[in-house]
Amino acid sequence: MRPLGMRRLASVLALTALLLGSGEARALTYIETPSLAEDVAAGKLPPVDKRVPTDPAVESGRPGQPGGELHVLISSARDTRLLAIIGYARLMAYTPAYDLVPDILESVDQHDQRIYTLHLRPGHRWSDGEPFTSEDFRYWWEDVANNSKLSPTGPPVALLREGEKPKVEILDPLTVRYSWSAPMPTFLSLLASPTPITIYRPAHYLKQFHAKYADKDKLDALVQAAHVRNWAQLHNRVDNPVRNDNPDLPTLDPWVLKTAPPSERFVFERNPYYYRVDREGRQLPYIDRIDAAVADSKIIPAKVGAGEADLQSRYLRFDNYTFLKASEARNSYRVRLWKTGYGSQLALYPNLNVNDPAWRNLLRDVRFRRALSLAIDRHEINNVIYYGLALEGQNTMLPDSPLYSAADRKAWAEYDPGQARRLLDEIGLTKKNSEGIRLMPDGRPLQIVVEMAGAAAEEGDVLELIRDNWREVGIKLFAKPLQIEVMHNRIFSGETVMCIDRGLENGLANAEMSPAHLAPTLQSDWQWPRWGQFYETHGMSGEAPDLPVGMDLLKLARQWMDATDFEARQALWRRMLAIHADQVLTIGLVAEVPQPVVVSDRLRNIPEQGVYNFDPGAFFGVYKPDRFWFVPEAPADQPS
Repeated sequence: MRPLGMRRLASVLALTALLLGSGEARALTYIETPSLAEDVAAGKLPPVDKRVPTDPAVESGRPGQPGGELHVLISSARDTRLLAIIGYARLMAYTPAYDLVPDILESVDQHDQRIYTLHLRPGHRWSDGEPFTSEDFRYWWEDVANNSKLSPTGPPVALLREGEKPKVEILDPLTVRYSWSAPMPTFLSLLASPTPITIYRPAHYLKQFHAKYADKDKLDALVQAAHVRNWAQLHNRVDNPVRNDNPDLPTLDPWVLKTAPPSERFVFERNPYYYRVDREGRQLPYIDRIDAAVADSKIIPAKVGAGEADLQSRYLRFDNYTFLKASEARNSYRVRLWKTGYGSQLALYPNLNVNDPAWRNLLRDVRFRRALSLAIDRHEINNVIYYGLALEGQNTMLPDSPLYSAADRKAWAEYDPGQARRLLDEIGLTKKNSEGIRLMPDGRPLQIVVEMAGAAAEEGDVLELIRDNWREVGIKLFAKPLQIEVMHNRIFSGETVMCIDRGLENGLANAEMSPAHLAPTLQSDWQWPRWGQFYETHGMSGEAPDLPVGMDLLKLARQWMDATDFEARQALWRRMLAIHADQVLTIGLVAEVPQPVVVSDRLRNIPEQGVYNFDPGAFFGVYKPDRFWFVPEAPADQPS
């Protein structure tokens, strides 16, 4: 992975616009998609050259063949959102090398990282055939994001710079400009996120649900039929492109949901107006349909091993590998092991905002956090749970990141129960009960309840080993499985002392990516949820950071936003990572645990070696699943 300096970013954007611009696209002779030919002949669809943009995005990789149905397994109707993630049609997108390039956009002009002018592709259409224009951006900004009925808290906080909204200008039907008075270096990467801020909406469809545009009697009838309180609730119900649960909502994604929930099976069909083509003129995606069957997450590995999925990674864990491998030949698939990008596969989160004053004082003492970390035998966890294949150490960048530091990974992570005991004694935790468990200053035994979402075997097995480690230094650990929503609510309300969850989502970051997760800016960072809430709500709720480490990290994050050169941003990133390592704000365990990816023998264009990560990468998204294709099945009397 390479760092992307700002001068290079500008050149990448310009080069990409050139490559994907008129020259190459206009030289193409388009080839009609076989599965759509009948509808074209019947006049139900225009021919392919009228369906793709005038200057479509041209895929330069190895061409494939259209057709086929992809079978996958999901655990609930909520997983329809996964197609919106891995489909990875974004205004901006990351390449597999994590370069940021225009995707849905034809090009971007930027000035001082404050002013961004977005250029749309002429002739680009929504999945229902209606034009995709700057009106869709205006509608979202004026009629959704700044409408108090639909967005009571205003535009997403991620679009604000120190509370300042962007100035949004509609320059013409294909050009939109966003500008701030101070640098907003995160704007383009926000558009490339696996769950992006979709700053546009299908205005032609949604206006029928908006009080400003709809006929009142008709809208009242729609509200009544939907059994909702008012038009705003109805509008929000039908307008959720991230949740991807409304088959009628037009999309720019490669596949369109065709099944309304609830259902035990969801079908997605190719978007006939998709904006990307291959270099031979075939419209993408190659695969015609995706069939997503619902199954209990616990039995999904068994069903995959029985050959019921063509492409599966979700709900598969490393400890399924041996079983899946044994069934490869019998069920015509192969198991690939991809790298993962978490800063730590699992990490412990001491809650610095916990309500209990005794626990709050203890967890805020860096000596206590260091002692907990030193008392964990990561080598044992690696060997017992992950067959010795994982990288031991703290929750920080991975070796493939240009920001990686071996010192950060090793900080307070060597198994040293003797030093852990000395630190605990130094704090004053010297009294013990009859079981040998240390006593807290208020006399309670030092028993840490670690909360976890569900009863996942991986978390439970890891905590079993840590339980034995901590017992040796006089600390008792209890694992407490909870429903995920319950766990989140307990953390937000300050009831949780400690939880276990994935580590840093992006352990592969470069200096141009936001370090927001290293500072208390998000409620969803479990070590300081109330500090993060305070930042996200501009002080309306939560708590202001009251420890120097929190205030320092916030200051550094703001300096990163203001920095205008790569070297300054890199230095700030490194400083923030060093603080995290030294202060042990989270307790990392091991990283780089391989992820099993099951791939049908007939599927092509899926890399042998890949990185399986949510952000950045959108799981398969960064490898463009619209390029995946099936080799036709050989007739029964011929070898394949």
